[in-house]
Amino acid sequence: ANNNDLTKIIKGPDFPTGGMIYNKKEINQAYETGRGSILMRGRAEIIQEGKYHQIIISEIPYTVCKSSLVEKIASLAQDKKIDGVRDIRDESDKDGMRIVIDLKSDSQPAKILNQLYEFTDLQKTFHMNILALVDGIEPRTLSLMEVLNEFLKFRQGVVTRRTQFELDRARERFHILEGLAKALDHIDAVIKIIRASKDRETAKINLMKKFDFSDLQATAILEMRLQALVNLEANKIKDELEEKRKLIKELMAILKDPKRILTIIKNELKITSEKFADKRRTQVIASGIADFSEEDLIKDEEVIISLSSDGYIKRVKADIFRVQNRGGKGVSGGAPEEGDETSSQLFFASSHDILLFFSNFGKIYQNRAYEVPEGSRTARGKAILNIFNLSTNEKINSVLRIGSKDKNNQKYLILATKSGIIKKTDLSYYANIKGRGIIAIKLKGDDELVSVKISSGEDDLILITKLGQAIRFKESKIKPMGRNSSGTKGIRLGKSDSVVAFDAFGKNRKKVLMISQLGFAKQTDLKEYRLQNRGGAGSKASKINAKTGDISVALVYSQEEDLIITSTKGQVIRLKITAVPVLKRTSQGVRVLKLNKGDMISSAVVL
Repeated sequence: ANNNDLTKIIKGPDFPTGGMIYNKKEINQAYETGRGSILMRGRAEIIQEGKYHQIIISEIPYTVCKSSLVEKIASLAQDKKIDGVRDIRDESDKDGMRIVIDLKSDSQPAKILNQLYEFTDLQKTFHMNILALVDGIEPRTLSLMEVLNEFLKFRQGVVTRRTQFELDRARERFHILEGLAKALDHIDAVIKIIRASKDRETAKINLMKKFDFSDLQATAILEMRLQALVNLEANKIKDELEEKRKLIKELMAILKDPKRILTIIKNELKITSEKFADKRRTQVIASGIADFSEEDLIKDEEVIISLSSDGYIKRVKADIFRVQNRGGKGVSGGAPEEGDETSSQLFFASSHDILLFFSNFGKIYQNRAYEVPEGSRTARGKAILNIFNLSTNEKINSVLRIGSKDKNNQKYLILATKSGIIKKTDLSYYANIKGRGIIAIKLKGDDELVSVKISSGEDDLILITKLGQAIRFKESKIKPMGRNSSGTKGIRLGKSDSVVAFDAFGKNRKKVLMISQLGFAKQTDLKEYRLQNRGGAGSKASKINAKTGDISVALVYSQEEDLIITSTKGQVIRLKITAVPVLKRTSQGVRVLKLNKGDMISSAVVL
């Protein structure tokens, strides 16, 4: 037999607390080397009670304290690290363990269960170290085969020593029984000697001289009671003598034959198994947990991410806004508190997309779209301070979506600032973004990030300013830089002007959409924007006047899809992008959203 043969029988460790262990390959490897890590999970199931779901934990990993686990889950729920828990209680009794976690009606039970595995000891690693004293002297790490062989050697030693001990006791008893039997055969002479002796010691010496008894035999004869003289008792001594003679013969035969010792070990193991064996408690799962991710639990759907300038973020389904005609009042999309005026940025994404969040300090943070808290159309959202570990006065002012299905065209990260600085960095620098964020660009003075895009390395770039200037140039005109660099000049700005929009696009993009602060919009064919050298003043992109206000939003797109526009007062409108006319580069556009007094356009997204 070898380790592979043994693991067909010994599936893996069986813990008294039950649970599940994962990855048969790693378990077998641990048995092969004598050392390894085995992933354990408690047993939990999701059940539905009316409109609410519950997570029921019936088994926990070995060595985990139940009360500590309950306290940890409660603490995570209180700190909102696990969102969606309504209540937690311990209903364990004499019939078994039962920890009940009540969930909120709008929660995602599978996601919460996955978070319990990630953040608590409901999932734990058991470190296996098969250590034994070989020959009772040298501590060694042994494989499964080796440790079983050592155990067998140990049992052979135990059975041998036990048999030798029994043989010694049998011989000693046989010797005494021989003396008693001889004494009974000469009982009259024995009694005469005893009666003639002045004391016990003299009687023992006289018996030893007369009948050649040993010290043990003589002592046993002197201690013999008169009832031994009865015929029945005398026969018992003779029967026991014969029994001991056979036992001695059997024990000597066992000691001379190693195969018989192995047979004894085998039979004793069978008896132990029949007496103490019970059903396996720990379930072995052949596949590893690495094959299963939280993303598998989340439905991939189109969503809108809304980020307000005062630091509140939410996720809503893209179809929550119905299509309307241009020029209408729209609907409420989450009005700010009375007296406040907060602009809001909208971002289209799929649930599985990666979102990169850029702060005014030039740092970058990362999250999945589905991890952004879901809210209603009119909800304010959740403070982004509760999601990222932002510094004092640090705020998120740009968000970039990295599509999970577009990785072939994602090579560089390109950042544009308010003062016209542009920077290109290899996207691989941002592969492992920790919770505290990393530096994306070194900003100078009061400069701020305006927009960040992903490029293929062969895209065209366009910068658009609030006063209606634009410049288009090849991405190849800027060289990749390190993460801590400051970038290079992208556009030369006029007095009081600043960059409000930036985009990177390939040949499939066809038009530029522009929306002014007071709700005027237009589409312009990209052909009207000729290629120029980086760092120039650009050309006229839109007519700006008191009626239109400055440019607020500009983006490049290809397909004719829906457009969602939001204002600083929380008004949102969704319309077909074909409702926005295609006009010349120098035109002002048409009104697409009728704004209340004091309101302005803050963001737009093409679905």
